[in-house]
Amino acid sequence: MTYHLESWEQRKRAALQILANDHRLTRKSGSFLGQCVADPTPLSDKQIDWFLTLAERSGVAVEA
Repeated sequence: MTYHLESWEQRKRAALQILANDHRLTRKSGSFLGQCVADPTPLSDKQIDWFLTLAERSGVAVEA
């Protein structure tokens, strides 16, 4: 499944999938993903880039 970042529901599901995958995350990355789950505020361009990087590393398909 490919998640789309424009939708908060899809962003939330993608963040949960990244957290659930067996990929090592830093505390800062985990905190950021938790924020993505809890806060529907749109992501900035930098945050989108970071989210895409984390998704790629964990094997989760995401489109900006």
